[in-house]
Amino acid sequence: MPKRNANISLSSYDDIFSTEESRAEAKQERVQEIPLSELHPFEGHPFRVVDDEDMMKTVESVREYGVLTPAIVRPDPYGGYEIISGHRRHHASELAGKETMPAIVRDMDDDAAIILMVDSNLQRETILPSERAFAYKMKLDAIKHQGARSDLTSRQVVGKLEMADVVGEQAGESGRQVQRYIRLTELIPELLDMVDAGQIKFNPAVELSHLAKQEQQDFLSAMDFAQTTPSLSQAQRIKKMSQDGECTLDAMCEVMNEVKKDTLDKVSFKTDSLRKYFPKSYTPKQMEDTIIRLLEQYQKKREKTMER
Repeated sequence: MPKRNANISLSSYDDIFSTEESRAEAKQERVQEIPLSELHPFEGHPFRVVDDEDMMKTVESVREYGVLTPAIVRPDPYGGYEIISGHRRHHASELAGKETMPAIVRDMDDDAAIILMVDSNLQRETILPSERAFAYKMKLDAIKHQGARSDLTSRQVVGKLEMADVVGEQAGESGRQVQRYIRLTELIPELLDMVDAGQIKFNPAVELSHLAKQEQQDFLSAMDFAQTTPSLSQAQRIKKMSQDGECTLDAMCEVMNEVKKDTLDKVSFKTDSLRKYFPKSYTPKQMEDTIIRLLEQYQKKREKTMER
């Protein structure tokens, strides 16, 4: 059988090398200047962007030096780009009067984008409890979607690591603490705002998150009635009442109207409120000794007055 004459041309080494080089270059991520108008927030982004003092410092830095760390964005099929990391820098650029900002465009699926978004924002110095709570929940859900088994009612295992430990690893949190933060997402907005403001402490808030939504609404009324916020002990008792089906508004008012033990055992003053009455050189111990001495003198004077 006669062989066909095949006109085969072999690529040179330079051609092969340049082809591989161009492919690698095409895949390489580059920093691009993207118009601010084409950038929009990540859907469901749990981290707040507020015009506080830190933001004003960022604005001044952007105005003077530009954005030094590029944002990370991904193409949006509906147009423009979705910000994965860089929401504060984007807002600061707007306030600074910039028209573009540097960004790295990266193709990512939803789960990978959520994990990167959460991990990059958890590096911030100040994070509200609600931000951390919803961020942990989003990351946990993303890991679930990537194929790991999960159930928020039990502690799941991924290899030798529990899933909650995987979520908290980047932020240096234990799996147990991650689960406690995620509990805060069950609070109604009014209570969660009080947690963010420091009016309700973290541990009592976790206990209150087990209440039904209507019970939480009633608890707001109980706090308003007693004009106080719950201690851990009070929150635990109210949680137990809810589990036993006895969590009525009257019952919660009764618990919240109790005088807390720590308010009975001590009287405290802020040093700043007392400082104006003492020489600047006085230490807190000297201030305390002086107050006790003056009270003793007052008591003696009062006793003499009563003897007359």
